[in-house]
Amino acid sequence: MDTTPIALITGASKGIGAATALILARDGFDIWLNYRGDHQAAATVSEAVVALGRDCRLLPFDVADSNATTVALEPLLEEATPFAVINNAGFAADTLMLTMDFEREWKRVLSVHLDGFFLVTKLVLAKMLRKRRGRVVNIVSTSGQAGMAGQVNYSAAKAGLIGATKALAQEMGKRDILVNAVAPGFIQTDMTNDLPWDAILPKIPLGRVGRPEEVAEVVSFLCSAKATYITGQTIAVNGGIYM
Repeated sequence: MDTTPIALITGASKGIGAATALILARDGFDIWLNYRGDHQAAATVSEAVVALGRDCRLLPFDVADSNATTVALEPLLEEATPFAVINNAGFAADTLMLTMDFEREWKRVLSVHLDGFFLVTKLVLAKMLRKRRGRVVNIVSTSGQAGMAGQVNYSAAKAGLIGATKALAQEMGKRDILVNAVAPGFIQTDMTNDLPWDAILPKIPLGRVGRPEEVAEVVSFLCSAKATYITGQTIAVNGGIYM
């Protein structure tokens, strides 16, 4: 058995992914940190992980690219098996469906969220099965639970990921691989910087925006020994905006 558990986190150079990397490092995980192109941001997170006394491997690849994902992960998986996979990579391309571009705004959003989940998770699951243990945590969204105007693509991607979470949890349960989702609401990240907060905040029962660390702590809980009887669930971290 590996002496130090490993967490593979996609889209972890900033926002919720970066916060998750730091929280899991604090809790004793070495980190495999995936990101697409922001090398400086990824290096900053890596330095913070190392400062916490943990190892951090930087893995720059596009999770929606099958070949790039395989080339990046297969050599590492020959050496070690992550205990946890956190599928966080994603982006929004908001517009009304009537003006949505099929390739750039529909297919690309679904590809990063759904193809990325499939490609990364399938590779690691093959190794997890041999150890008969592991955790998969998918970062979804309130948008995938309630739907949101201007986000038909993003809502579809996140709702699909919620469904995939439930199905995979049923497939993997007897092998002690637990699969859950965390659904953030409005969280202070680069994706939400330009939102009309004066209109949004009154709709949130807690009256404030969430912090990435508040999402990361729930991910950490699901990866811990405290969550050994939880699988197939979607846990909301949304200040009460959707119940």
